Amino acid sequence: MKDRFFLIVFIFLAGALAMGIRLLPHFPNFTPVGAFALFTGVYLARKSKWALLLPLGVMFLTDLVIGFYDLKLMAVVYGSFLVYTGFGMLVAKRRSIATVLLGSMGGAVLFYLTTNFAVWAFSSWYPHTVSGLLLSYTLALPFFKYTILGDLFFTGVLFGSYEFAIHFLRQRELKLSRA
Repeated sequence: MKDRFFLIVFIFLAGALAMGIRLLPHFPNFTPVGAFALFTGVYLARKSKWALLLPLGVMFLTDLVIGFYDLKLMAVVYGSFLVYTGFGMLVAKRRSIATVLLGSMGGAVLFYLTTNFAVWAFSSWYPHTVSGLLLSYTLALPFFKYTILGDLFFTGVLFGSYEFAIHFLRQRELKLSRA
């Protein structure tokens, strides 16, 4: 029961962190939103409605402040975070450091591929040719670097701090129950 309460508090704090960092100046795409989506997918897999809604809520609330943009592009970005959550639900079935890292990297790669395809397809920034698509992907590589670095960093922070805290709380309860 205490673990469940702690999870709710932790998710609230992680969501606040994701919103705060997204609103502060940061490297492009170096935010905890992907890691947060993966985290909710892993730890709320049985409550899939909340696992899916929380990352979208973070995006929507921060977009209210940052500003909205092309609805088709936004749909792809938001959809990408839903897939991160889906990856988390898959990771939940066989949770390990390796599967969490794989889920994080898979989310970053999917985000890069889908969002840059959408920019190419839905905007006039690039010619609608194979060369234009390749140019879109090439020019987005610096953003992809920060997406990977941000996802790996914040995945480590969220999963590591949560697992450490749960371990600490359980050890404390065990000592108290023996006393």
